Amino acid sequence: MEVKAITRNVRMSAQKMREVVRQIQGLPALQAQAALAFVSRKSARVVAKTLKSAIANAENNNGLKAENLKVREAVACTGLTMKRFTPKARGSAGPILKRTCHVRIVLSDE
Repeated sequence: MEVKAITRNVRMSAQKMREVVRQIQGLPALQAQAALAFVSRKSARVVAKTLKSAIANAENNNGLKAENLKVREAVACTGLTMKRFTPKARGSAGPILKRTCHVRIVLSDE
């Protein structure tokens, strides 16, 4: 059985998020949770929150035990990009891209 949790529109680029998400792929859920506790990045806190939500979904909605769960898939996809502009020399404008991403974690009991 597969259980998933998605966090959408996180105000961080997907590139920064992927560095943390790659570290937990294939690990047992509780071991992944422990590993994220020692990563000192803002993205690690968001991934840990999503993982905790996926574990809670598995326990409460499907009656699975956290000890048996494994991170089958952990992905950070690009979300919407807010486009802003900053003034530059001689009346021109320079773009500012405020990126967002979606974090998806799939747990499996196999």
